[in-house]
Amino acid sequence: MNEVQPIRDQELINKMKSILMKRSYRDWFIFTMGINTGLRISDLLQLKVDDVKNKTHISIHEQKTGKIKRFRINNDLREHIDRYVENMSDESYLFKSRRGNKPIKRVQAYKILKVAAREAGIDEIGTHTLRKTFGYHFYQRTKDVALLQDIFNHSAPSITLRYIGINQDIIDQAVEEFSL
Repeated sequence: MNEVQPIRDQELINKMKSILMKRSYRDWFIFTMGINTGLRISDLLQLKVDDVKNKTHISIHEQKTGKIKRFRINNDLREHIDRYVENMSDESYLFKSRRGNKPIKRVQAYKILKVAAREAGIDEIGTHTLRKTFGYHFYQRTKDVALLQDIFNHSAPSITLRYIGINQDIIDQAVEEFSL
């Protein structure tokens, strides 16, 4: 399995959003919701309209850890959610498959991201890219690794920094500036 990276460049994030919006509002919203919440794709895909409509927080039982996670919905995301769910029933999955009443699968989410990333010129992408992109930009703005560690339910700050690609950035910069 290849290592996936966060999308570090805001212009590339905007390019991905633009490409995805041209394809499908649902696909754009998967990306937008993922990079703004840091939820794992497995948890994101299980969300229903009722989980987010008229709510201040997303509360889920994480599939991977079994832990309860409560995440604040910021004002920008609230506006996107309100627009997206406007004509949807409360019982509907947010990211409904076009075939039936089930959510899309993780593999389909990966394919959606991979096709858009190829068009945007982005390599090393996968479903974890959404979570990593959230983490990377959250860390760049706050520099609060302890808070991000708590958000991600990681056991140590070093795991969080490695996960969001900060360690790789530091290594890349050190090697770039090293010469004998």
